[in-house]
Amino acid sequence: MKKILLISILLSLPISVLAVEFENPLQYETFGELINAIIRFIFNIAIVVAPLMVIIGAFYILTAAGDPKKVGSGKNIILYTAIGLAIILLARGLISMIESVIGVKIGG
Repeated sequence: MKKILLISILLSLPISVLAVEFENPLQYETFGELINAIIRFIFNIAIVVAPLMVIIGAFYILTAAGDPKKVGSGKNIILYTAIGLAIILLARGLISMIESVIGVKIGG
């Protein structure tokens, strides 16, 4: 009796699994649109954070009181912020340039 019950339960599982449908939780239909949205998000965050990091670096320099380590730390913060922002801007421009050269839209 137990074997028949177990077999009937196991045989009915695939039928119940096939009846389940999932809706797309994302608002993007293609993988390219999703990647483009992620790139836009990172770009927007970088545009907001970069000026804040420059202000923090300038604050380090202004409050150094002659301490060469703090001045160097402030300069490094500003330098690395500029390098990071340049990389993000160039990456976004490079994607647009590749899209126009090959004639294919990569992101949605």
